[in-house]
Amino acid sequence: MTRGFQSLGDDMKLTGRRRRQRDTAPNNTTTSHTAAPADRRAKSDISDQVPQTVADAAARVVATRTDPLADLRALPVPPARGWATAGGGRDHHVGSATLWQGTSTQLAGLYPFVGGSGSRVRGVPIGHDLHTHEPVGLHPGDWLKSGLITNTGMWIQAQPGVGKSAFAKRLGTGLVSMGWMLFVPADVKGEYSPLISRLGGTVIKVGRGHDAINPLDPGPLGAVLAREPAGRRREALAESIRARQTALLEGLLLLELDRQPSPIERNIVSRALDVATDATLDGQPTIPEVREVLDQAPRKLLDAARVEGRVERYFDLMRPVLSALDLLCDGPLRGLFDQRSTATLDPSSPATSLDISALDEETDEVVAAAMLCSWAWGSGMIEARQAGAGRNILWVQDEAWRALRTGPGLVEKSDRMTRLNRHKGVASVYLTHSMDDLEALPSAEDRAKARGIASRCAIHVYGGLPASELDSLAVTLSGREAEMLASWQSAGTWVPGQRHPGRGLYLIKAGERAGLPVRMHLHRRELDLYNTDAAFQTRRAA
Repeated sequence: MTRGFQSLGDDMKLTGRRRRQRDTAPNNTTTSHTAAPADRRAKSDISDQVPQTVADAAARVVATRTDPLADLRALPVPPARGWATAGGGRDHHVGSATLWQGTSTQLAGLYPFVGGSGSRVRGVPIGHDLHTHEPVGLHPGDWLKSGLITNTGMWIQAQPGVGKSAFAKRLGTGLVSMGWMLFVPADVKGEYSPLISRLGGTVIKVGRGHDAINPLDPGPLGAVLAREPAGRRREALAESIRARQTALLEGLLLLELDRQPSPIERNIVSRALDVATDATLDGQPTIPEVREVLDQAPRKLLDAARVEGRVERYFDLMRPVLSALDLLCDGPLRGLFDQRSTATLDPSSPATSLDISALDEETDEVVAAAMLCSWAWGSGMIEARQAGAGRNILWVQDEAWRALRTGPGLVEKSDRMTRLNRHKGVASVYLTHSMDDLEALPSAEDRAKARGIASRCAIHVYGGLPASELDSLAVTLSGREAEMLASWQSAGTWVPGQRHPGRGLYLIKAGERAGLPVRMHLHRRELDLYNTDAAFQTRRAA
């Protein structure tokens, strides 16, 4: 600015000197008039070069500066590492931020938060993430549609008393509200009955003095078959019913024979089942009726046995099977599964449970037979749903290994009757305390198949577990996840009245992703419905 003012002063001195020379010059009348225009142009050029104001002089001295990042700054959001140009804030590495946690009151200036763990609510709200406090949801059907999983199988494993059944009940309750059906085919302890009743569902209690179910009853699938006109579809439904009934009879025979039925025994039993079915009006034979057909030894069975009409040879082949059926009808299971059903399954019911808690004090053989019959009876509802007469189903199998360890080959039988794939609209939930439950199965083949069931499940939910069991799980855990599960498995103090550290805490795994550690809080009504410790709680007298 000083140089500008000095230049302005010099210009003004030069102009004043020229004005004085013009005023003192003699009046020369001989001056050519042709020089006047040139003088006027010169004077005009000089006046154009002279700044008229101080602002004009300053504008000529100070050059206008341009923003080299103007085009980049016009972009909506810069790249994560900055613009690759001078002054663009470019950095060779952007480190991860430190995780902090606080309420909107404490961190009001940063709320609403723009970062999270990457999880979002999908379906039934399970709880809040332990690290980010984000809500975490679970919906097998939605996870399948969105590509997070490839099947709807779910494996839930934890120590007793930390909330395995509470997790399954919360999930079932939420799915029922979303239009699904909750189905518990063999409730050994009867712990799902209060929830089923509260949901407006159907509780069928099986046992002496209670309801009886006919395991050969096709159930809802029979009603679908009755409405189906003659054709290939009807034939397919009839064959599906027959396959379920045959698998169940073979499973029951396995319990009594303590071995797999031979091929000729299976062939003759299936032929006897056809004869007994044809003799009924509604296509619902009973086990005593099948035994009666075997005792009568009709020509159709003799031909199937290839004994050339010799009845004595036929009975020599079928005597073990007939003795096993005698035990089913007149032995420990008498009155349970040897008569027509006194209850029916309703596919439109929001929830259904087959309560076999009345048999809890019986032998494992009786419980196993009851579970097999319940599975076979309930699987008809799955087939009915696939035929268009039902809704999506959450199939909960709790304490299943108690039945499967009774005899060799039962894992294959149960898998055949309850193989619920995603194309049938069914999500299977398996609950167990430990992988050691699978080691109690009678044969190495059964143990391998049971581990295969666990490995095929796309969703794994783990509660508190001892450190010794972490290496045997069906999924791979990170070091942090393993330490977390081990820290949940037992309390660190002998002071009574302290909350178990792992109660209500779960790690949800899907594939090789990092697990979601979740804490679930129960509503006061859920505390009553999900309570499995009621027998040890003191009740005040009325």
